[in-house]
Parts: sequence; structure tokens; C-alpha cells
Amino acid sequence: MNVARQALPPSSLPPQLPTPGARPPLLEFFAGSGLVSHALSSYFKTVWANDICPKKAAVFWANHEATSFDLGSVTEVSGKQLPPALLSWGSFPCQDLSLAGNGEGIRAKRSGLVWEWLRVMDEMPTRPPILVAENVVGLVSTNNGAHYRKLHNALTARGYRVGALLLDAVFWLPQSRPRVFVVAVNANTVIPQKLVASGPTWAHSSAIQEAAKNLDGWVWWRMPMPEKHTITLSDVVDFSLPCHDEAVSRKNLALIPPGHMRRLETSELRVVPGYKRIRKGKQVLELRFDDIAGCLRTPTGGSSRQYLVIRQGKEWRTRILSPREAARLMGAPETFKLPGTFNDGYKAMGDAVAAPVAAFLAQHLLSPLAAACNDPS
Repeated sequence: MNVARQALPPSSLPPQLPTPGARPPLLEFFAGSGLVSHALSSYFKTVWANDICPKKAAVFWANHEATSFDLGSVTEVSGKQLPPALLSWGSFPCQDLSLAGNGEGIRAKRSGLVWEWLRVMDEMPTRPPILVAENVVGLVSTNNGAHYRKLHNALTARGYRVGALLLDAVFWLPQSRPRVFVVAVNANTVIPQKLVASGPTWAHSSAIQEAAKNLDGWVWWRMPMPEKHTITLSDVVDFSLPCHDEAVSRKNLALIPPGHMRRLETSELRVVPGYKRIRKGKQVLELRFDDIAGCLRTPTGGSSRQYLVIRQGKEWRTRILSPREAARLMGAPETFKLPGTFNDGYKAMGDAVAAPVAAFLAQHLLSPLAAACNDPS
């Protein structure tokens, strides 16, 4: 398997939009395991992808063997060497914008890589007419929306009209995972009227509305409201997997706060998820009782792994959520390959984009925008 950095020769042909009926070309930056490429595959064809993590690159390669993959830092990518594309997607690092991070903001070392993404777009002979930037809610909620406004203004300065949407995976999957999707389209594109609302919709949180005030080039993107999912956490858990032994389970159960333990003792659920957290200087295992998993994270520490408390007869046992269960919570199909160790698979899913969310965005907004960009009239 070869996932080394690939230097693509500069195209000798002028950038061209795809012919009608063909899937428009997609560039996926910060691609990770490739769930975005998977989710958008019915609407776009990934012609190039990039990520710095070899283990996540292995997952991408295992599921997208025919795609050109550039393993390395985005700081070393040259836009002059990229193939022409209609859509560029960048799920840039969230650490500096996350509530669990250091809060240094969009100019910090890791989340600030979004500017490298834009630098690459600037170097291309023709910028893709559609850009999507995906990140955590902190992009619009922290510092009164100042981080988002910096990104928005950078995009409008490049000739795009821009809007942000908040989409939570819980509409499609039994996982609470709200994410912000910034969608930008070339200002010369005639946007279909059905894609634009006159004001905020169900996908515009109060934080987005606040961040959008007095912004030039702002668009209230409109999409139909999805129906709530019908599957539950119990539907995706593999109850045949072994739990911790009695001693370890007892130790974990002892961390459950008294109020949560009382709810657990009277719960009719077969499985209850939870995360270990520090509260008032003590470690606790906090649970939720709505048959929905908490937001998946990367396994970088003891508090980042999601625990399952599982009923076995009259007793409760514990274990860690498995990588395959995590993949199901991200909407990946059973055929999606997860090579490597337990942590490799968990990490590949923990910072990915939930596939049904990306597919919904592609179906109802990105694909119609692509058609508008490719309309010769």
C-alpha cells in the first residue's frame, strides 16, 4: 500500500468544469478516513485528497484505492500541482476552536491551517467555484462569532458568497454531533432561488445568526428539514462483544454520580453510554439516558473514549465503544474497512464527518450549486 506524498504534474490544459451528467471533481483536504469522499460519491468524484496522519491515510486508502492521496502537511501542498475541481472541502482541525481545546482561535497553530487551505486555493490556476469548510460549533459561538467572521471575510474577499449552517448528526444517527458547515460559492454563479431563504431557517442557530450580523456576501442557505432518525444506540451496539470483568466494571460503576446511578438502577435501557470527566477535582463517569451516544472523540486520553454500561441479566457491566460501533455511529457502511489497531479505527471515526450529514448537504445544496456552476446560460 503506497500512501506516500504524490507530486502531481501541473495540468497542461486550462481548468474545465465537468460535462453535464458527469460527477464534478472534488478535492478533500484534511480528509482523515475519507467519510466525506464516501458520502459525496453519488454526487462528486474525489480526484485528490490530503491528510497528515499515516494511520488515517491507511483507512482512506483501504476504502478509496483509486483516489490520488497526498500524505503530508497541507503547508507543503502546492495549488499549482492540483487537478482542477468544482468543489474543495476542508474539514480543518478543531482543537483551537473546540470547547475541549485551548480556545486560541482560528489564527492558532492547528485550526489556523484553514489559511493554508485557502492559500492552496489561491495558487490554483482557477479556484474551485464551491468551497466547504467544516468545524465544531465553536467556530461560530466563541468570541461572539469573531472567528467565523474572519473566515467569512477571507472568503468574500476572494469573490465568494458565503453562509454557514449547523447540522447535527442526531437527525440521522443515534449520536449527538453538531457541526458547522460553511458553504461558499463563486459570486458570479446564479444561485437557484430554492436554495436561498430570506432569513434564518432550522439550520441557523442563534450563534450563527449573531455571527452573520452585518456581514457582506452572507447567504441564508435553505434546505429541507430532515426527519429524525429512527435507529437508537441499542440498534448499533454489538452485545456479543466481551465486557470488562467484574472487578473493572465495579471500579467504573463506582465512578457514576449518585443521581445517574439512581436513574441507571430504574432504567429499562439495555445500554447506556457515558464519558469519564473531572468534576470538582474528582473523576466521574457521566451517563446519558436517551439511547443516543455522546459526540465521538479521538482516543487521545482516558476521558476521550466513550464507555458503554451494558445490562447483563440483573447486573451492569462496562466496556469501551468498539471501532465498528463508532463507524456505525458515523453512518459508515459495514463494508467500510478499518485497518490497524483498536485506537487506529477509533481515531479514524472520532474526528470524521458523519456520512449521512455530508450526503444530505450534497444532495440538497452542493449538488444543485454544482449544476448552477456548470450551467452555460
